[in-house]
Amino acid sequence: MKFTRVLIVCTGNICRSPVAEALLKARLPHIVIESAGLGALVDQGVDPSARTLAEGDGLEVSEHKARQVTEEMIQRADLVLVMSEGQRRAVAKLAPSATGKTMLFGRWLGQGGKGEEIPDPYRKSPEAFQHVYGQLVRAADSWTKKL
Repeated sequence: MKFTRVLIVCTGNICRSPVAEALLKARLPHIVIESAGLGALVDQGVDPSARTLAEGDGLEVSEHKARQVTEEMIQRADLVLVMSEGQRRAVAKLAPSATGKTMLFGRWLGQGGKGEEIPDPYRKSPEAFQHVYGQLVRAADSWTKKL
């Protein structure tokens, strides 16, 4: 299947999903990539710690405004990428028909092919943001090879 629209979902849409969105946009400019949150901090920009790391790598996140995920967004996407199994279940509850196209952003990370959840660094230490940023970069690199 050829993917033309990818939706990346996290909790607040201010840390993980907007950075993941920017990472994939930089790697896959021919695909429409968007992000949203299950409990979005609507209209907020990217968290300053996440923004510093992303912009340090030349990513554009300054225009981002957090938005709440909707069933319509999920249906419109060819692929929905989430940060945790709990988020995968929440997306499935919102749009049951999307279950088969919803996967972990960290799907290709970790041992044994199970993938890795990417923890929420919100209100945590700079080291937590750095760790999560590294996971997001590795996950984006692995998805780039698959898409």
